[in-house]
Amino acid sequence: MIKLFKKLYNFIDKKIIVPISRAIYYISKRLKKNQGKLDKILNRPHFLIYLSLVIAIVMFLLIDSKVVSLVETEAEVITNVPVIVKYNAEAYVVEGVPETVDITIAGRKSDIYLAKQLGEYEVILDLSDYTASDKTHKVYFTYSKSINNLTYKLDPSYVQVSIKNKESSVFSLTSDLLNIDKLNSKLSVKSVSLNKNEVVVKGSNEALGQIATVKALIDLEKQKFEAAGTYDIDDVELVAYNSEGIKLNNVEIVPEVTSATVVIDSYSKEVPLTIETTGSLVAGKAIAELLIDGGKEHNITIYGEKEEIDKIDSVPVTINVNGAGNEGTKKYEVSITKPNGVREMSTKSVTVTVTFGEEQQKTIGIPNTISIENLADDLVANIVSGQNISIQVKGVASAIENINDVSATVDLSGLGVGEHEVEIKVVDSNSTVSYVVSSKLKIIISKKS
Repeated sequence: MIKLFKKLYNFIDKKIIVPISRAIYYISKRLKKNQGKLDKILNRPHFLIYLSLVIAIVMFLLIDSKVVSLVETEAEVITNVPVIVKYNAEAYVVEGVPETVDITIAGRKSDIYLAKQLGEYEVILDLSDYTASDKTHKVYFTYSKSINNLTYKLDPSYVQVSIKNKESSVFSLTSDLLNIDKLNSKLSVKSVSLNKNEVVVKGSNEALGQIATVKALIDLEKQKFEAAGTYDIDDVELVAYNSEGIKLNNVEIVPEVTSATVVIDSYSKEVPLTIETTGSLVAGKAIAELLIDGGKEHNITIYGEKEEIDKIDSVPVTINVNGAGNEGTKKYEVSITKPNGVREMSTKSVTVTVTFGEEQQKTIGIPNTISIENLADDLVANIVSGQNISIQVKGVASAIENINDVSATVDLSGLGVGEHEVEIKVVDSNSTVSYVVSSKLKIIISKKS
């Protein structure tokens, strides 16, 4: 209090008494005739004190009535103030109302600080007297003022709302799994059973017409399944989507949540690794032997969904042998790429040891049987007889000596009736042997009789 009065005294002395004294002294010098009278007045001991008191009271009244402000006005924005909507929720659907608004408060800094501390911001949109209509309604927000001395401004101050009759419809309920990549990589979801097959959805006729599907969302990360077994889950969120997969927020699903039973399995299968090569060896060299981690055969265990795993018979490993061959033996450290549908593998990488030898060649005739692929169902293909086509087999002597016939295929995708020349593809998983076909195969395609 002492400091406050000292500041008030210094303020009155500096801002009021001194300026007034100077003004009076200046006037007294100008008014020569009344010099004597002014001197007598000024020389009275309490005159200046009384005069200062009168002026101070006048200034106080001016400031208190805000005619004069000695404090600079400030403004601050209160963001994301929730909107409370009052309406008949059982009968109507209201669209166009924002979830939050911003309030700008302006005034003295002390009042703003007090208003923020109180934190009593309630914005209401009262639609109690409104009914359903094809037209939109312009409605202003109402709000409470915690400090009367402040100026309040809403953004937005009003909204154009649409009020429609609430309708209901029954929709089938399906499940959807979220965060599958967060599930333990050796586990998979075998089945999901919901305790409801149908739900009631409420909303406007237009909103219900936009619904393409209603899904129960099961978050696998949230459940944290750690082992195979059967799990009962409560409070599964229900969400409606339109045909573009966008969530619809303007409908009400009854009930809002459901329960589900999830069966977690751990399905695995053991398959061999196969070696595939890219690039060309130096001239005159061929691959004599391929070893995976020191052995000719190597199997790995793969994990995933049963229907995906059952499609996989082997996992390929690719090495680049371009420019190799003179080393005699070379080792490759190879990372194994997971095939589509595989969630986990027992082995992530292997060491492939390649032994090189001298290349030998031999020629064999056209295969006795050639498989035809991708021919239209209403067509038939025949190989033109009398063709002189040979296949050159390359590799080390031990690899090619017993090869006298091979399997081959031709791809007839997109081909119609008539005579065509197509490439022959030799089917062989042996990476130590390569094949060169001398020419294309002539075939005749005709309509089935």
